[in-house]
Amino acid sequence: MSWVDQLKFDSNGLIPAIIQDSETKEVLMIAYMNRESVQKTLETGRTCFYSRSRQKLWVKGETSGHFQEVQTLDFDCDQDALLIGVKQIGAACHTNYRSCFYRRYEKDRITIVGEKVEK
Repeated sequence: MSWVDQLKFDSNGLIPAIIQDSETKEVLMIAYMNRESVQKTLETGRTCFYSRSRQKLWVKGETSGHFQEVQTLDFDCDQDALLIGVKQIGAACHTNYRSCFYRRYEKDRITIVGEKVEK
């Protein structure tokens, strides 16, 4: 039995994956993985996710060239969430920000706190 078999996927067969820069510890994005995308990530060393809207696998960077090279893969105490440390090549966000978490709410307003990555 593989350690992947110990993970607790939800009723849709998915598990949330928090993607973090392995050096700076900045949270870059959150995505979902199924068993197949976890296996593909382990085999290739690049993140592969399951798109809930398109209902298919996608390799981060396959169209943009902004790949994520996996450095670490941790899972939580309940075995129902993943934390993946990556070396980010280019932007993590599809809007070309380094992180998907580039907006901040504070004092009744939203400000842009992230950096945009040049293509």
